[in-house]
Amino acid sequence: MQEKEIEQQLFKIVKVYLPQDVESTAIELDSHLMQDLGINSAHLVDIALDVEDAFDIMLDEKDMEEMQTVKDAIQIVKAKTA
Repeated sequence: MQEKEIEQQLFKIVKVYLPQDVESTAIELDSHLMQDLGINSAHLVDIALDVEDAFDIMLDEKDMEEMQTVKDAIQIVKAKTA
């Protein structure tokens, strides 16, 4: 899977969990999921579950701790699907 495809899929997943006061245009590769996009910890778990389903991978606790930005998530998915 190409990095651009992973990026597009991740943007779709993250967009679902944005607070109402955050526009989807705010999602960038370097966006910190909690600090920049205002996603709460409960929704981070939902995002991780959606990522697992979308890419048919399993994320462990270390992966979830490292998934701070959209770019981090892309790197994790790339590593898991390689």
